[in-house]
Amino acid sequence: MFTGFVLASCEGPLGPAGADGKDGKDGTDANQTCKLCHNPITVDAIAVQFEFSKHSYGEAAFEESGNTGCTPCHASEAFKYVCANNIPSTFALNATTGKYSNSYATIPSKAYGEISCFTCHSSLHTTFAGTDFFPLTTTAAVSMTMWKGTKSINLAQDGGMSNLCVKCHQPRPLTTSSTLSNGDVVDYESLASNPTAVFYDSGVGNAEPNKVIPSYRTHVHYGTIGAIFAGQGGVQFTGSLAYENSTHTTAASCQDCHMAAMSGRAGGHTFFAKGNFNSCNTTGCHSSAITSTSTAYWTVPRAEIKTLLGSLATKINSVGGGTAILHTQSDAEENLWAGLTTGNYDGYLNIYDPSSNPGGAWKNPAASGSWTQAQKDTNNALPTFPTLKNVVMGAMINFQLCLREYSLGIHNYNYSKALLQNSIDALTAAGI
Repeated sequence: MFTGFVLASCEGPLGPAGADGKDGKDGTDANQTCKLCHNPITVDAIAVQFEFSKHSYGEAAFEESGNTGCTPCHASEAFKYVCANNIPSTFALNATTGKYSNSYATIPSKAYGEISCFTCHSSLHTTFAGTDFFPLTTTAAVSMTMWKGTKSINLAQDGGMSNLCVKCHQPRPLTTSSTLSNGDVVDYESLASNPTAVFYDSGVGNAEPNKVIPSYRTHVHYGTIGAIFAGQGGVQFTGSLAYENSTHTTAASCQDCHMAAMSGRAGGHTFFAKGNFNSCNTTGCHSSAITSTSTAYWTVPRAEIKTLLGSLATKINSVGGGTAILHTQSDAEENLWAGLTTGNYDGYLNIYDPSSNPGGAWKNPAASGSWTQAQKDTNNALPTFPTLKNVVMGAMINFQLCLREYSLGIHNYNYSKALLQNSIDALTAAGI
């Protein structure tokens, strides 16, 4: 009785009965809309493939978080920001300091974000329909940061989808020192037109008029594929070969090869192409099937580019008078390009750095003040890094570009071969 009294006392008087509702047709169940994409054969399958992609398991988004200059290619929010705001890849001159800075950067509040579906498909969950996969975040022509915006890449095939990839998979600009010079981009055309001029004087070292001080990480970064594929990235020395592009440049897209039907762990949204020839054999580009043993379109051209890389490395290393200039690393965990050359080069220079290259063979011309005395002593005991002519610096850039595009010329065989052969020719003409 007590319980009944309490419950009754907590309930207020009943209100008047309402009228029957008349709300028209039944609406669509939201769960059914989601299932149009989130099902085993669409998004669910893609999500599993994406787990095998370095876009997913790479740690660059975390390592570079907060870095406004690096995150446009390493973090999702930063990438979407530079695309949405058409951030230019120009270099801006500060009239007060007389120094240049790269305009291609995000803002601090957007310098984060792990790469995800929304990075490339920025329209997802707009209407919650299957059409949200498109448009892609960008398909516009790509202004090349290595040329400070004076050149661009526009791969128009497949609706420009390759431009989405090239937006990040392009080389980083090689810049002059902002302390000894103005921080501007190194003039590649000058390297080619004045091959015997001195680029770096070892007798001067870390001082003017040297504009770039060689170090272990003097390089064009890792994403050289876009530039090589488009035939836009190298120091084009005059030599025995004309600079031409392979058919791939205009007839194939990144998606054709890197998103082919799955084979093992390659294809689809893994973006991994190694060992997967499905697209080569289904698009009608080749009259006969391409396999890993095909001679004309696989083993022979790759072997030729590997030989040219080795020959160019020998030429560059000869400047060291018996001590190699180019760094080697046989461990495939540390060197993405291990096995692509007989020397297992990785594109770095063999200059001492206590954290990055403690076994370096050459003295670092710009020892850091933060080094311990023992580290400085180790550095000072090493031989002085040699003087470099423009032709040597340009040849090293071309070597890095052609090594790090990873395919041993398959992306653009004609252009890769011309860069390598003409670099060898130019070094020979300079007496090297």
